[in-house]
Amino acid sequence: MPESSTKPYLIRALHEWCTDNGYTPHIVVTVDANTVVPRAHIHDGQITLNIGSLATNRLVLGNEYIEFQARFSGVTEHIFVPVAAVSAIYARETGAGMGFEVQESQAYPGTEPAVESNESNQVETPSPPDDDDPKRPRLTIVK
Repeated sequence: MPESSTKPYLIRALHEWCTDNGYTPHIVVTVDANTVVPRAHIHDGQITLNIGSLATNRLVLGNEYIEFQARFSGVTEHIFVPVAAVSAIYARETGAGMGFEVQESQAYPGTEPAVESNESNQVETPSPPDDDDPKRPRLTIVK
C-alpha cells in the first residue's frame, strides 16, 4: 500500500494554527475540471478561498477533498476542492503559511468524469428573475 500524502495533514495543522492564533486561514487553489468554485472569482486559473470558521459552513478538511459552503455576492455556494489542487495555505493577516506542489486531481467518487468539449467551455447566463418570484420579499403599504 502506498504511503499517504502529508499535504492534507499539513493543511489541517496550519488551519488549526491560524484559528488558534486568531488569524484567518486562506487557501490558494489551482482550478481544474474537478474543482467546484464560483467561476466569476477565478483569476489566472486560481482562486483564493477564506476557510475560516466565520466564512464557511460545514467545513470538511478531508484527505482527498475540502468541502464547505460559503457565500459569494450574497449567494450560498457549495465549494468542492481536491486537496491535490491546493497550492498554498496561509494566514491573511501575516502571510505566514506553506506552499505545495499542485498535482493532477481525481474526480469526486460517484460522479462522471468531466468531458472536454466546446459546449462545456461556454458559460450559461442565467435568465433575469421574474417580478413574480415568490422567493423575493416584498413590502406593501397596508392602510
